[in-house]
Amino acid sequence: MNDKYLSVTALTRYIKFKIDNDHHLQEVYLKGEISNFKAHTRGHYYFTIKDENARISAIMFSFNASKIKFMPEDGMKVLVKGKVSVFESTGNYQIYVEEMLEDGVGNLHIAFEQLKKKLGDEGLFDAKHKKEIPKIPMRVGIITAPTGAAIKDILSTIKRRFPICKTILFPCLVQGELAKDDIVKKLNIADNYDLDVIILGRGGGSIEDLWPFNEEVVARKVFSCKTPIISGVGHQIDFTICDFVADVRAETPTGAAERAVPKLSDLLLEINNYKTRLTNNIKMILDNNKLRLKKLSDSYVLKNPLSLYEIKEQKLDNIIDKLNTLMNTIIYTNKSKLEIIENSIIFKDPKVLYQDKLKKTNHLIEKLEILNPLNALKRGYSVTKKDDKCITSIKDVKINDNISIMIKDGNINAKITEVNNG
Repeated sequence: MNDKYLSVTALTRYIKFKIDNDHHLQEVYLKGEISNFKAHTRGHYYFTIKDENARISAIMFSFNASKIKFMPEDGMKVLVKGKVSVFESTGNYQIYVEEMLEDGVGNLHIAFEQLKKKLGDEGLFDAKHKKEIPKIPMRVGIITAPTGAAIKDILSTIKRRFPICKTILFPCLVQGELAKDDIVKKLNIADNYDLDVIILGRGGGSIEDLWPFNEEVVARKVFSCKTPIISGVGHQIDFTICDFVADVRAETPTGAAERAVPKLSDLLLEINNYKTRLTNNIKMILDNNKLRLKKLSDSYVLKNPLSLYEIKEQKLDNIIDKLNTLMNTIIYTNKSKLEIIENSIIFKDPKVLYQDKLKKTNHLIEKLEILNPLNALKRGYSVTKKDDKCITSIKDVKINDNISIMIKDGNINAKITEVNNG
């Protein structure tokens, strides 16, 4: 009776078997909008693809997700290729995505804009980080393919413009999956090669051909190099991430060579200009000094040197006269003061001054004697103190206070037994 009932597992496995063996579902191309996107820590992508009327769960394993050049996000319209199967644990059918493109815009363009924004936000494009290209470089490193138009254009341009410059080629891959690592390797070598400047470039091509120069690892290496770098990748209309990170961007490999070295004829012309300016300056200095010398040789002093001596002699006489006058004035003044002092009463009769001072001194002694408190004590007066302070009022004492009475020949200690106010 129960034989006709299937388990959920059996039914799910049957449906999975039917779907997995339907060749129409093994290579499915879908377009739709991403929602509920989640990037797992292990690198897998889980999301939903939907349109106006339906939706389907989707998973993209890490080995496929690592191949796409942009980061999916909710709301992004995509084109996907994959196969449809059933996830038995939930019974849901889903598409296992193998390839993904953004609908309407290629993957590489999306990846380019995303990396450009990321590095720009980090400040890798800021002018403050740009190193100056030496005006007269003597050692130029070239990182490019050893064959092709790019290296020929660079070498011929440098030889034509500045033949005394030494060029060193660091041949590397400029296209394909291995190119980015090879470019980084050659940048490491060239940056430690005692170069004045490095040219990084290649000829034109599609965005896929130029993509190694848009890789993040290459851009960060260009930024970290201590040697100035000129980027000359593709044609004038082409832009790569390396163009923004490099110290100078040139439109083409030929342009990079022109930016790297000066034109020898221009340098010679500049040297001749310096020579002319230096000659003119020296001539002007000589002319000015000749003019000064002529003025000095024509001067009255040089023609009549004795006159200079005579002038100085006259000035010296004037100074001596002024000094003599000043000295006589000082002597006369001090002599007058001395006569006044000699004629004073102190010198003529010093006893008078002594008697006057003695009289004043005796007068002061008499005043002091009158004010001397000891004399008052001799006349029967006394000084009464309490706690070493003179008592000047009956309010200063009270009964049982100890007091001290000073008289002419000693002190009397007493105790207050009675206080009368009048």
